[in-house]
Amino acid sequence: MADEEDAAASADLEKIRTRINAIDEQLQALINERAVFAQKVGVAKGELANAVDYYRPEREAEVLRGIKERNEGPLRDEEMLRLFREIMSACLAQQEPLKVGFLGPEGTFTQTAVFKHFGHSVRALPFHTIDEVFQEVESGAADFGVVPIENSTEGSVNNTLDMFLTSPLKISGEIELPIEQHLLGRVDGLEHIERICAHEQSLAQCRGWLREYLPQVELIGMSSNAAGARRARDETGTAAIGPNVAADVYNLKILVNSIQDRRDNSTRFLVVGRKLLAPSGADKTTLLVSTSDTAGGAGVLHSLLKPLADHNVNMTFIESRPSRRQNWDYVFFIDVEGHANEAPLADALDVLQKESSLFRVLGAYPKAIS
Repeated sequence: MADEEDAAASADLEKIRTRINAIDEQLQALINERAVFAQKVGVAKGELANAVDYYRPEREAEVLRGIKERNEGPLRDEEMLRLFREIMSACLAQQEPLKVGFLGPEGTFTQTAVFKHFGHSVRALPFHTIDEVFQEVESGAADFGVVPIENSTEGSVNNTLDMFLTSPLKISGEIELPIEQHLLGRVDGLEHIERICAHEQSLAQCRGWLREYLPQVELIGMSSNAAGARRARDETGTAAIGPNVAADVYNLKILVNSIQDRRDNSTRFLVVGRKLLAPSGADKTTLLVSTSDTAGGAGVLHSLLKPLADHNVNMTFIESRPSRRQNWDYVFFIDVEGHANEAPLADALDVLQKESSLFRVLGAYPKAIS
């Protein structure tokens, strides 16, 4: 009886595997068919010089939102979105891979953000500073750039904000990335770790876990988590802290997943490019505004925000920075929901522009999808 049951179970398993094989063949054929139609899009657009000419972030955002809305499981939304991002990335790269500059070095969270937004079929170009990222995109050496703008616990990244005071670049997208810190190394067990090398901020974010599980280990601050990962790769007894991508880049094992003390720590990144985007259906707009008297006039901020309130426009972010025009003069960076070219935001901006001595739309772009 047991043998008959085993034989029946084996036959059922074989049927399931046969069906999976058939589905795999269908998936492969459909992916290749999609790639063929992606090529036809390129042909329909004519002879364009670069991959960036074929890439439409607003169209991609519409597709991804539709995928998320249709998803009924069992795969989680995050997993389904990741799969389709990679398919779209590979299809686009048939023409030529997008060149995406990011704040390096390799193995950082910014590189993780690049791959989350663009997929892995891009040329990810690490640069030493945020200024360099902007310069390379402005010159055309990179099609887009990815830079940090805000951390949920540390606040705004002022270097990125200040670049928009002089740069002609536009914001083409945003990426929200949960910050998961992993313990990385080449050792066979935690008992073999003598020191951990990582950026001071990462060490601080994992302080409680390290105190509980590795209280005797020496903690060494580094210029970046990538520098710590290089030491973990090259030194016996050294471990590092960083994202998944650092393990891949530096050939390290993930010894322990998610050792950060806070589970709600996230960083928001901006994608910068050279063009303003068309509406995608669920957008955000970033403004740079000021009045002629931010040094001491009463009600200055109220006068800038009132048109938004009057038109029921929701504000999601505001930050002030020195204007560099004169001492104690400030500009305001404001994120609002909606696209700058669509009502009711367009109507509010018409009024706001009249109230402002400085008014620029830094970008109107799809909201982060995750």
